[in-house]
Amino acid sequence: MSVLIKPLVTEKMSDLNDKGKYGFLVNINANKIDIKAAVEKLYGVNVESVNTIRYQGKKKTRYTKTKIVTGRTKALKKAIVKVAEGEVIDFYSGI
Repeated sequence: MSVLIKPLVTEKMSDLNDKGKYGFLVNINANKIDIKAAVEKLYGVNVESVNTIRYQGKKKTRYTKTKIVTGRTKALKKAIVKVAEGEVIDFYSGI
């Protein structure tokens, strides 16, 4: 089970990066301890705190020729990780 799926690179998260906070899309079953350990291992930084947000999948309806198909998109979980002061995570180093 991979804990971290991908980093969140948006304008809102870029503003938080200046404050030492970074966002990640994480596995729905991961807890804060797992997320903290994965970030520290992968990026080599000290994590001060982890906040998580769970989103329910959106309801979607598709009208086909024979019937109406209703379902949901996948649920997801985000984590906002605050690193120790003076430490930086560089998402663009491998490009």
